[in-house]
Amino acid sequence: MANAATTESKAAWHDGWWRRARRCRSPNFGPRPEACAITLALIHSISLPPGEYGGDGVERLFTNRLDWDAHPYFQSIRGTQVSSHFFIRRDGEILQFVSCDDRAWHAGRSHWQGRDDCNDFSIGIELEGLEGETFERVQYAALARLLQAVAARYPLRHVAGHEHVAPGRKQDPGPGFDWPALQAELQWPDAAFAALA
Repeated sequence: MANAATTESKAAWHDGWWRRARRCRSPNFGPRPEACAITLALIHSISLPPGEYGGDGVERLFTNRLDWDAHPYFQSIRGTQVSSHFFIRRDGEILQFVSCDDRAWHAGRSHWQGRDDCNDFSIGIELEGLEGETFERVQYAALARLLQAVAARYPLRHVAGHEHVAPGRKQDPGPGFDWPALQAELQWPDAAFAALA
């Protein structure tokens, strides 16, 4: 992944915001622990309502503007305050909600390679989709571009799914996510995908 530093210069970033993503600020974030290196990219999947794509439900959820009465499912998540750094829509559009220099609220109770609280040292990337279902080819291409940009700016070492850091509690992105396709797109070593070993 060291070669990723030549893929995209640091000029593509400003205060943790990637210039190629549409900025949509979330109030749901906090500071990272002091001197905490960002070493993990954590892949999630989400759609609101579940299985429905193309709407603004996820954007509204992450910005605390979701109308809890707009759909019966929303009652089950009423009052939830969450965020992710990035969200990749089915058409490949990338939105950014939280500066990567800050701690987004995406992993919850989690553990990775001897460390708890993955939010402290990870970047959360949500894909519009449903766990167990497949994702679009343009989403993989967008995800690969984003991961290359992140690796050019931060000391990223691993990519894992929410299911890998919170087994039994979370199942996303799920069996429909094509990890070999992502690795082939990135041309990163097996060590970067330690969760799959």
